[in-house]
Amino acid sequence: MLKRIERGEADGIIAWHPDRLARNSIDGGKIIYALDQKRLKNLLFVTYSFENSPQGKFMLSIIFGYSKYYVDSLSENVKRGNRIKIEKGWRPNHAPIGYRNDPATKTILPDPDRFILIRRIFDLGLTGAYSIVAITHETRTWGLKTPQCKRMGGKYLTPSLVHHILTNPFYAGVIPWNGQTYPGAHEKMVTRDEFDRVQTLLRRPGQSQPQKHVFPFTGLMRCGECSAGITAEHKINRFGSHYTYYHCTKKRWGITCRQRVIRAEALEAQWGEFIEKVTLKQTMYSWAIGELHKGDHHRDAERLARIASLSHATSTLEKERANLTTLRLRDLIGDDEFALARQRIEDEGRKLVASRQSAEAEKSWIEPAEIFISGCNRLVFWFREGEGRTKRQIAEVVGSNPILIDRKLICEAAFPFMATSESIPHPNQLAVLDAVRTLWFKQDPRLLRALEVFRELLERDRQQCQRPAA
Repeated sequence: MLKRIERGEADGIIAWHPDRLARNSIDGGKIIYALDQKRLKNLLFVTYSFENSPQGKFMLSIIFGYSKYYVDSLSENVKRGNRIKIEKGWRPNHAPIGYRNDPATKTILPDPDRFILIRRIFDLGLTGAYSIVAITHETRTWGLKTPQCKRMGGKYLTPSLVHHILTNPFYAGVIPWNGQTYPGAHEKMVTRDEFDRVQTLLRRPGQSQPQKHVFPFTGLMRCGECSAGITAEHKINRFGSHYTYYHCTKKRWGITCRQRVIRAEALEAQWGEFIEKVTLKQTMYSWAIGELHKGDHHRDAERLARIASLSHATSTLEKERANLTTLRLRDLIGDDEFALARQRIEDEGRKLVASRQSAEAEKSWIEPAEIFISGCNRLVFWFREGEGRTKRQIAEVVGSNPILIDRKLICEAAFPFMATSESIPHPNQLAVLDAVRTLWFKQDPRLLRALEVFRELLERDRQQCQRPAA
């Protein structure tokens, strides 16, 4: 508007109030300067009378100053309110997709229509078998759209939005704000370990880019000569025959890699031999399931007795705390003695709470261990009968540091798969169950990822068994 006035298109302004024209010193100064230069002849306001005179311009400058003070004060109040809300664990602005703002409580709650579907996006990302574009296509088959609002929304997710979702720490219970992170009070969608795993997969070196052909093992292996990634390509010879080859990307600067290509069928056969070695044979499967459920009744009774004993100890400790407070109120003990006794009671209380939580969660590892054992028993079948995505999932959760050199696959079994061979004696097999229990209580991301894959494949097998024959 000021530029049009400088060009001579107008010589007056009509507004509701002076604070509608300027809320900073630059705009206010330009308007007063235009009045001094006679480019503006008059200002008309609905709620204020202005006179183009020295006194009128002086009062106008004061009103502009008040306007600036109002904006600055409002900005500080808003920032202070945002800081208080952040410190309480709530995000001040609009909730991301999968959550919704609750106007009544001024908090953020899970969106009942989208929370599970956004969690599914993270599940697909955790598999490592889906690119961002592939995940975006999957969301369209679910009918997932952004929330509808007045001016926008109600559209399918884009690859950029899917990438933003997978890299947004808000879903892991962390709120980034002004370059810092704060713990959120909202319900977490994923654990921090799952979120970190997704970030690792997104920036994994050697990961193949989305392409027309899907290759199960790209991005999993590294070259044994130059440590570069292994990629794949589809070829058609002059007779029209189709072939798929895996080979080193040869992208290491200053290193000449002489590794030759390997046919996809040969590499898949080597992966199959490796998977077969770590597959739990039927006899060992039956023994492990029996050991897992041996003495269930006795263990439950013992666990309940421990919980009851810990509850009684907690009640006794609460009485001690109450008696200690009474003694202090009657001045029967001093401040130093009271502080030492209270610190001892609080320390014992924390230990009792931790012990009870451990006892209550002890039975929770039985189901994951059974899923793990059942999955180990079905590994070779799933790998041989499954499609490319299934093969990749199994190779990723079972294999550790796979290397391809001289057309040979060298791979170690990821813990705790290394001890599931039939040649391993029974005591070591029992140690595997203990390892699964330990990893479950630690919420180890490797075990959680393997269990996620096994649950999906076991559920698929169950559905196929229930499907009526044609």
